[in-house]
Amino acid sequence: MASKPGILTEWPWTPLGNLKYLVLAPWAIHATYSFLTKDGKERDVSHFLIFPFLLLRMLHNQLWISLSRHQTAKGNNRIVDKGIEFEQVDRERNWDDQIIFNGIIFYVGYFTLPGGKNMPFWRADGLVITMLLHMGPVEFLYYWLHRALHHHYLYSRYHSHHHSSIVTEPITLFHSLHHTQFRTNYSLFMPFYDYIYGTTDNSTDVLYEKSLTRPEESPDVVHLTHLTTPDSIYHIRLGFASLASKPYISKWYLRVILWPLTSAYMMLFWICSRTFVLERNQFNKLKSQTWVIPKYMIQYLLEWKNELVNNLIEEAILDAEERGVKVLSLGLLNQGEDLNVYGELYIRRNPKLKMKVVDGSSLAVAVLLNSIPKGTTQVLFRGKLSKVAYFAVLALCQKRIQVTCSVEEEYEKINMMLKTKLGGKLALSKNYAHKIWLIGDGLSKEEQKKAPKGTLFIPFSHFPPKKIRKDCYYQTTPAMMSPKSSENIDSCENWLPRRVMSAWRVAGILHALEGWNVHECGHTMFDVEKIWEASLQHGFRPLMMPS
Repeated sequence: MASKPGILTEWPWTPLGNLKYLVLAPWAIHATYSFLTKDGKERDVSHFLIFPFLLLRMLHNQLWISLSRHQTAKGNNRIVDKGIEFEQVDRERNWDDQIIFNGIIFYVGYFTLPGGKNMPFWRADGLVITMLLHMGPVEFLYYWLHRALHHHYLYSRYHSHHHSSIVTEPITLFHSLHHTQFRTNYSLFMPFYDYIYGTTDNSTDVLYEKSLTRPEESPDVVHLTHLTTPDSIYHIRLGFASLASKPYISKWYLRVILWPLTSAYMMLFWICSRTFVLERNQFNKLKSQTWVIPKYMIQYLLEWKNELVNNLIEEAILDAEERGVKVLSLGLLNQGEDLNVYGELYIRRNPKLKMKVVDGSSLAVAVLLNSIPKGTTQVLFRGKLSKVAYFAVLALCQKRIQVTCSVEEEYEKINMMLKTKLGGKLALSKNYAHKIWLIGDGLSKEEQKKAPKGTLFIPFSHFPPKKIRKDCYYQTTPAMMSPKSSENIDSCENWLPRRVMSAWRVAGILHALEGWNVHECGHTMFDVEKIWEASLQHGFRPLMMPS
C-alpha cells in the first residue's frame, strides 16, 4: 500500500480480489462466441486471439521469473545478496494487474480504432515500427514518467509501494540498482536516456561485469527433497510465488486448466532427470540450499523405479561432496527403508564420503515426544511402521506411557523388535476411545471416524493424513518453526505453515551448525535429547499445540 494513498492508487478492480480476472470475461466470451458462430469470411482471428495472447504473456512472464529464481537460488549472477521474505511476496502477488489493463486496452482498441479489426497475423513493417516506437517515444516517456514518480508528492501516493521491495523479481541489474539507490537508473530496457541525462549509477558497469563472473554458491548444508504430485511444480519456489507462499493444497483449476503445461513438465522431467536447486536460505553464517529430485511421489512407490531414483540421489550426494557441502539431509521418500535403508546404501557405496548424510529421524522422534500433551498416560498407535515409529514407541514406553496398537500385525512387529525394552507398556486392543493418536501412512477414513470427539491426531509420517474430522485436532507432520535469524524464506515447505521446516530438514541444519562428525542413517538413531536441546539453543521453536 502507498504511504499516502491518492486517487487511483489502486486499480479499480482491486476490491474483487481473485475475481478480478472476470473483468475481461464479457469481451473474451464475446470474441469466442463470434469466432465459433460466424463463417470463414466474417470470422476475425485477431479478435479471438486477444485473450490467448494475454495468457501467453502471463506464461512468458512466469517462465522468466522462474528462470530468475533458479539463478538466484544457485547463487551465480546475483546482484543483491539480500533475500526476499513473505511480506514482499504478499505485496507483489497482484502485480499482474497490468496484463488485465492491457487486455482492456486491446479490446477497446479493437472496437474503436480504425483498422483495429481483421488485423493480419504477421506484418514485417509492423515489427519495425513497433521497435522504433519503443526505442524512441516509449523509452523517452517511460524515463520521464518514472523520474516524475520520484517527486515526493507522486512518490508517496503512487510509487512508494513499488519501492518497498528492495530485491527485484525477476532480477535485472539496472532495476536492482534503482531499487537500492532510488535516484539512478530510471530507464526501462534501454539505459540510453540515463546516459544522456546523467542519471546512470556509477557502479552499473562494474557490477554487471562482476555478476557475469560470479561463481555458483557452495552451500554448507543441502536438503534433498522431491516433487509430490504433478501440480506440486506450481507450488514450489520456482512456480507461482503466491501459491508457494502458502501451505500446499491441490487446486482444481491447476489440474483442469493447466493440464497441458503440467503434462509438458512431466515429459520434461522424464526426458531430463537432473536434480535442480530450488531455494537458498541462510542461518546466521550457515548457507543452506534445497535441491529437488525431479521425480514424483508415485514414482517412488514403483519398485521397478528404485534403481533410477537411487542413482539420482547418489549423483546428488556426490555432486554435493564435490562442492564441499558439509551435511546433506534426505527429505520425504528419499530416505525410504525399502529404497535405500534410510540412506545407509549410499554410505556403503561411498565409504570415503567426507560429507555427512542425515535422515533426521532423531529430531522427528524428539518433535513427536514433545508434541504429546503433558500428563498423557496412554496413546493409540496406528500406521505403517518406520524407523521413526519404532523409536517413538520405544521412547513413549520408557516414559511409562501406555501405547496401544489397534492392528495386530503392527503390534506383533513392534513387540518382536523391541519386546525386552518396552517394559510391558505395549498393548493390543480394538478400543478406539483414546484421545491421543500417533498416526502414520495407512490410517483409513473409517478408523478416523471411530475416534472420539476432540481427539488429537499426531502424524509420525512424512505425509499428512487426509483430514475428515472437523471435531478433532490434527497436528502437522514433525516440524519446527525456523529461527528469527533465518533469511530468504519466502515459500512454504509443502503443506507446512509459513517459516516452518520439517524435522528432517532441520536435523541437517543442526548437524552442520553443531559440527557433528557422524552420519545419521540406517537403523541407528542419533541422541534424541541432544538434538532436541540443540534445536532450541539455535532458535528453532516447537509449534503451538491445538488447545
